[in-house]
Formats: sequence, C-alpha cells, structure tokens
Amino acid sequence: MAQSNIPVSEAYWFLVDKADKKFSRVRDLPCYGRNRYDTYFNKVFKVYTELWKFQQEHRQKLVEAGLRRWEIGEIASRIAQLYYGHYLRTSEASYLSEAYIFYEAILSREYFKDGSLQELNSANKQLRCIARFLIVCLILNRREMVHRLVNQLKMSVDDYKRNFQDADFKEWKQVVQEIVRFLRADTAFMNIRPLRYSLVIDTPPDSLPHVASLEGKRNLKLRDAILSSYHHNEVKFTELTLDVFRMLQCLEWEPSGSFYQTSGTLASGNATSIGQNGGSGPNRMNYLQDIRDQSLEPNPRKAILYHPSVTHFLAVLATICEDLPPDGILLIYLSSSGKGVRTFSLPSTSNATTNSYDMGTSNEMASDAQSTSLPGSPCDAQAFSPCQNKENHENSNAGFLRMGTRGNGGLNCLYPCDLIPFTRRPLFFIVDSDSSQAFKAIHEADKGEPAAILLSPSTLSPSAATIVDSSRHPSGSQFTMFLTAPLQAFCLLLGFSGTNIEMDVYYKAEKLLASSLNDWGSTLATSDTLHPVWAQILSDPFLRRLLLRFIFCRAVLALYAPTFNKKEFLPECLPPLPANILPTTPASQTVILQISRIFGATDHFIFSDGIVVPENRHDVEDSTAIRSPEAHKAHVGEENGH
Repeated sequence: MAQSNIPVSEAYWFLVDKADKKFSRVRDLPCYGRNRYDTYFNKVFKVYTELWKFQQEHRQKLVEAGLRRWEIGEIASRIAQLYYGHYLRTSEASYLSEAYIFYEAILSREYFKDGSLQELNSANKQLRCIARFLIVCLILNRREMVHRLVNQLKMSVDDYKRNFQDADFKEWKQVVQEIVRFLRADTAFMNIRPLRYSLVIDTPPDSLPHVASLEGKRNLKLRDAILSSYHHNEVKFTELTLDVFRMLQCLEWEPSGSFYQTSGTLASGNATSIGQNGGSGPNRMNYLQDIRDQSLEPNPRKAILYHPSVTHFLAVLATICEDLPPDGILLIYLSSSGKGVRTFSLPSTSNATTNSYDMGTSNEMASDAQSTSLPGSPCDAQAFSPCQNKENHENSNAGFLRMGTRGNGGLNCLYPCDLIPFTRRPLFFIVDSDSSQAFKAIHEADKGEPAAILLSPSTLSPSAATIVDSSRHPSGSQFTMFLTAPLQAFCLLLGFSGTNIEMDVYYKAEKLLASSLNDWGSTLATSDTLHPVWAQILSDPFLRRLLLRFIFCRAVLALYAPTFNKKEFLPECLPPLPANILPTTPASQTVILQISRIFGATDHFIFSDGIVVPENRHDVEDSTAIRSPEAHKAHVGEENGH
C-alpha cells in the first residue's frame, strides 16, 4: 500500500474498509472486564489514527476523486465513538475529553450539513452524532453546550421531518422528548456544586483521618462498580438513567477547578482550535491539561447496565469479581422496583430509538458470557435458605428486585441469595428499592467476605410521595439523591428549590454540612466499636463520602416530622454503625437542627428536649432568607390583612 504506484484513492478506501472491519469487531464488545479487550482496541485505534492522518495529508486529491465531507465526518464520528467507548471501559476522563474534541469539530465544521438536507442516510448520521455528543457533554457537565445541542437537535429533527416526509421520524421525536425530560429533572439546582469528588470542596484523600481499628487489616480501595437500573418509565437519555448518571459522576474525580471556570469560551467552541482538515490545533490541551491530578488513584471502573436481564447482570458480576484486584472492593448499585411496581411495557418506539443511535453501552449480552461460571439457581434449596429464613415475615413479592416487564419469579427477578455466592470478594451494596429490606439476607450469610450494605427506605417520605409520577420521583430517587447531592435532597424534601433559595444561605448550609460530615468521619475513624467492614473502606474517599452522606440521610429522615419514629421511611445499613452517630444522639440532632435553622425550617423536624444551638447574630437573617411555599403564602396573607 505504501508503494507509489498505488493510487491515493485506492489506498484510502483500503484503509477505510480495514478500519470498518475492526470497528465492527469492537463495537459490540462488553464494557467490562479488566484489560480483556485491550489488544482489540489498540489495533482499531492504530488503524483509525493511520486513516485520519492519511486523509489529512491527501485531502485535495481525495476530494478530486469524489470524497465527500460527510464521509470525513463519518470517520471523525467513529473516532469519537471509540474514545467514548473506551471511557466506558476504563472510566478515564481523558478519553471523554478526546471524544468531545472530535464531536465538537464535526459540528463546528458542519461535515454532515449539506448531505443531511439531501440524503436520508446522512441526515441520520448527523442526528446520531448530535445525540452521542449530548451524552458526552452531559457526563462532562458542559451544560451550556448541552442546551445548544438540544436546540440543534430539535431543528435537525424538524428538517428531517420536512425533507424526508416518507421517513419515520417518531424515534427521533422520542429522543428529543427524552433529553427535554432529563434536563427538566436534572435542573441547575441539582448542579450547584459538582457531583464528582472535588479537591476544591471535598476532603483531600491524603488528609483523611487514620482509622484506629484498621490495624492489622486490609485497606480496601474502590476499583470497580456496577451501576444497574430497572424501572418502568424512568427519566433517562438513551441508556443512561438519571439516578445512574448521578451515581456515575459521584464515583469520579472532578478535574481540579474545571467546574468553576467560566463557560463562555467552552460554549462558543473557541476553547479548542481544530483546523479545517479536522487536525488538532494549538489549544487542544485546554481540554486535557486539567483532567485529573495524576497523584490521585484512577477513577473506579464502572459497568453501566440499563434494564439488564438477571442472567446478564450475574454474568457481568461474575466477570468483574474474577478480575477484581487483591486490594479492591466492588460497589454494586441496584435501583429497581420490587413489590410496588405496575407491570407494563415501555413504548414500542423505545427499542427502535436505542438501536438507532447505538451509544455503545453494554446492554447486549456479553460475547464471553457463555464461558462465565454463574451462581446457583434461586430455586436451589441450599442457596435459598438464608433468604427464606430472613424473610418469612415479608410479603412474598418483597423478596426480590424486578428485572423484567412481567412475572413474579424466575428469570425476571433478582433474589438476595443470587448475590451471596459473590461475597467471596469484598462487596459494597447500595440497594435503592421498595424491596431493599429483603437484601438484609446477605448480612451474615457471606461466603468469606462480609459485605457493606446500604439500604434505601422501603417507602417514600410523605412529602416526596405527593409529587411522585406513575413510577418514580420526577427528580430521581430521593435516597440516591441524598448519596450524590445531599443538601439538594434536603432542600427538595422540605419543598425548596433553586428558585426560592438565596445562594449565600445555601453556601452557608453547604459549609456546615461539609464540616459535619468530616466530624462524623473522624468519629468513625477513632471509634473502638467500628465494624471491620467499615474500617476497611473508610480510607477510600468515594466510599467514605457515600457512607457519611448515608448517615446524614438517616438522621434527616429519622428526625423529619412526617417520618419520625416510622421505620419504613428510614434507610438502614449493615453491619450496624457505632451507637454514637445514631440520629438520636445529641451530636446528630444538633447537626440537623443547625442546618434546618439556616433554612428557617426547624418546625419540620422533631428534636429531643435540650437540643439547642447557641444564638448568634445571623440566626434571624438566615431564618427569613428562605421560606417554604406554604410559609410564603401565609406571610403574604398577613401583609394583605394589614
């Protein structure tokens, strides 16, 4: 191919064909398993690097030979897909930024514009490119670009309908509806501060307190996570649900300072200078230089499973457990309905929508699943006995998570006993479900490694239940929100939103909450009664933060007047935490009292006699800076009465 007598166009199309074949091989590979497919990706990146360089060097000759702009855009789009896919497999943020660079170049150079007005195939390519770019921007939290892309997507779908009247545009209309609904739920209020672990506002890992009870025990690190969701009609965009989206970010490092930089440059597209041929300009490093402090541990790898079958979920779990490093612990986030779900199917357009712009997530069955050893059937008597003994008092429908559209057992249900065989490795469970209590069965039924377990309340708090839609809280799960954005969850519980909160008041509460969480962390670290399960993970910044936010969530809901002394509204953890951080302790009550006073909401909580906060000159000002909608109406009524 390197010989001079081979025409440039022939050499180019040979490379295109070679790249297409290798891309097809890696596109459907599962997004989990450490280093299992690195060889495949190295080869496909190599050939696309060669192809991209070749078309840059011979652009004029190729154009004369009939190369069209949308074909250049297709190559760039494939490269961006590869980078995004590699981010999903490694959780390395630099790959996400590389994907952003290529997608931004495609749209700024309008590679698909001319063809999208004349050819149906090119129009679909442009729409898929915008949809994929939206996902990348959402995860990178580039919100101004997200809103620009939403507007562009709406206009492109309108053009699609007008120019190709015979084409079925319903699936693209569904895509627009999904992103609008997603952004309506994930408001600016939910993004006041980054969900990622930020060294600007979170405790630096090297300053975490020493855990006294850890002597002679392992210091585990979060190396992998499985984020799985299965709810009907949940808020999502493509295969990324709102709750998984928040948990995904919560388990990554925030690039130092990037959340706080002005967004005007990014939104205008001037932050990177990409040449007319798509080559990298001199400002490319503006995106890459601030990715992550290299002294930090890598981001935990994450497998995102949207509406998985039970067998697929177990296959992924088995594979990741097999690959887990010796010092690693696996986080398993399960968000699914159990006893209180209505069994109906998603709209028929949803499957077509997902397939139409294939985001490269891992919902398909793994190619190596057949070689993976799976645990015993839920019907196996020996395996099921721990679950059965623990759950005799529960409703028969409360002992599992539903992972199917209908049916009460078998392939469509995940039982606690399905997970027990995997407790041969260190596991950290977060179960967000109305059937969460059934998963207490895992505790003390382990096969060698006691699991850390955080369980959501089995019932929504009354205030949240009043604004719930047909199946889910419109702003996402309350429990997951407390774990990923605790102060926002606190405000929404009380009926506040970003429109009726003064930012100086909010930031004062944020500072107080951060200080309180650190105090709880120090209390745990110095406790002689801290269970070894928690001692082993307390030095990991991600897991420590989740645990401390759980303590805050438990204290808030335990003292919240509508849920006071009602067990079904409270989250639980196993093994139990030390008694000196229970919600009933004066220290815990004081924290909630102080935060509620900042928002003027102490009457929403029930405190023990004698729990007081020293008066200070800011109390009156803080308590009148924000009002609940009911209090505001009452205040206006009093003024009108005068």
